[in-house]
Amino acid sequence: MDKQPNKAKFLAVFPELVAELKEVCVNYGITPDAIEWLEKNLNYNTPGGKLNRGLSVIDTYAILKNYKSLEDFSDAEYKKLAVLGWGVELLQAYFLVADDMMDKSITRRGQPCWYKLEAVQDIAVNDAFMLEGAIYVFLKKYYRNEPYYVDLLDLFHEVTFQTELGQLLDLITAPEEHVDLSKFSLKKHSFIVTFKTAYYSFYLPVALAMFAAGINSEKDLKQARDVLIPLGEYFQIQDDYLDCFGKPEDIGKIGTDIQDNKCSWVVNTALNICTPEQRKLLDENYGRKDAEKEAVCKKLFTELKIDQLYLQYEEKIVNELNEKIAKVDESSGFKGKVLTAFLNKIHKRSK
Repeated sequence: MDKQPNKAKFLAVFPELVAELKEVCVNYGITPDAIEWLEKNLNYNTPGGKLNRGLSVIDTYAILKNYKSLEDFSDAEYKKLAVLGWGVELLQAYFLVADDMMDKSITRRGQPCWYKLEAVQDIAVNDAFMLEGAIYVFLKKYYRNEPYYVDLLDLFHEVTFQTELGQLLDLITAPEEHVDLSKFSLKKHSFIVTFKTAYYSFYLPVALAMFAAGINSEKDLKQARDVLIPLGEYFQIQDDYLDCFGKPEDIGKIGTDIQDNKCSWVVNTALNICTPEQRKLLDENYGRKDAEKEAVCKKLFTELKIDQLYLQYEEKIVNELNEKIAKVDESSGFKGKVLTAFLNKIHKRSK
């Protein structure tokens, strides 16, 4: 489906959901200033990103139902799907508000982080909880009478816990203020990116759309998971590679992984193949807020041909994923095209 009209239609649903949540709060009898605060929290933190995760729910459902355009959806059908999409975006907002506080970040999506606002500060902890709580208010309103309601609840709860496990391992492995490369490994990196990113960014939107489309056998969910989880890992490895080797004008940001002591694929791959002398250079220069030390690391990564190793990895993983997709059993309604759509978007980023 055409991305821009879909995004505009999706965005148009969010004010309706905000109004519905405000009505819930009014019925609870909470004061108007608290309702105004919640509204600001929702609008500041939820709709400002690319919305790829939320839109993926709509797109996946459309593929599964053989819909060609937005006109194929009834109004009620689209609204219910958009509720699931905004559920994923609210989950993302919840993670990001909390993550920004843990990382002591300054900006997010071109504006000050929510907790950095003078009036907010530590109240952002509770605001993050409220973003997550809103998900379940909407699920109850729109899906309580569906036979798969408990499946949706279970999916959101499980994926939330998986993401928090990934965040935990990331936080204790690579704190910015204490560099210890002996804690790093490709195995840890794989766990972190799988649990912190792949489950909620790739599997969750697709699984939600599958339940809504009535394609909910464990066999089909496993078919989706078996491609989407390694696909999510590929996405993050690609992100790590672009952070180091990509041009800011191409990737839209200045890479900071080296200075931020990130447990990235690039440094973990280097640690696996470097000499003792090169390892000493990494120990002395990685994770420091110093452009010259960062340049030493980048020079070393180039000498180790990490960029060439990435291209070899990418070719291998894309071939493996295409082979898996080609073997998808579509007899119960699941479609390999869902997975191909995700793979093509990601593969295109590094071209």
